[in-house]
Amino acid sequence: MTGRVVVVGSANVDLAVDVPRPPKAGETVLGGRLRRSPGGKGANQAVAAAWAGGADTTFVGALGEDEAADLILVSLGGAGVRTDLIDRADAPTGTAFITVAPDGENAIVVAPGANEHAKIGAAQAERIAEADVVLAQLEIPLDVVAAAAAARKPDALMILNAAPSRDLPDSLWDALDLLVVNEHEAADLAGEPEKLLGRVPAVVVTLGGEGCVVLRRDHEPVRIPGIPVDVVDTTGAGDTFCGVLAAALARGEDLPEAAKRAAAAGALAVTRPGAQAAVPTADEVAGKTS
Repeated sequence: MTGRVVVVGSANVDLAVDVPRPPKAGETVLGGRLRRSPGGKGANQAVAAAWAGGADTTFVGALGEDEAADLILVSLGGAGVRTDLIDRADAPTGTAFITVAPDGENAIVVAPGANEHAKIGAAQAERIAEADVVLAQLEIPLDVVAAAAAARKPDALMILNAAPSRDLPDSLWDALDLLVVNEHEAADLAGEPEKLLGRVPAVVVTLGGEGCVVLRRDHEPVRIPGIPVDVVDTTGAGDTFCGVLAAALARGEDLPEAAKRAAAAGALAVTRPGAQAAVPTADEVAGKTS
């Protein structure tokens, strides 16, 4: 059973440069070589769900009519992601500007571009209604996320990776089955991660190199330890985590086991530069979890 996942979200071209340290306000810092690669939280997560997670994965989003869009489509297609429901907008494909410090930590600014034109039409809603898991993030309009949640079948899981942090309407909270956040996003939304269980049945809090914590109503917290690795670039690690988590849940794995698999995939992703290019294979993930 491969499971069926629909990822609704953003697609960007990443422009990344290594820096000796993040610049301070008003400061110019000389960096290294500029890298141009496919990215965007939604597209990254779709690649992870298909390539590292082995799920039948569709990406729903919007691209421009430009060469940058072609770069992203090639990457998605190469990972086995279904791209037939991507809209093309009269706007530039989204772009992310990324600085990467020597310890692998990054800082990112996104120009949304075509991502602001993502939508859920009849064809997208029909594909979502066939999915076991629907996964979304917050680099696209909130009404698109809400429409995706409304289109899913009754027994499908709705997962939201609440990144970047934004206030969520009550109607969207009520539609969520699982929230994935890092410590900063959890603090923005509720102050303390445990308080999030008052709004959503289950929460996974990612802790970077320290692994993650699984929180569920009426269950004790489950701590998934991190896997020691040599960090090169953390840009796509969280997205790899989310995509593999969605794929594992679509196959019917329970949440702690799925989170363990996702944590292994995220750890492997930081050992390579880039976002989609850093996503490990399903066999590599299996080797880390066996």
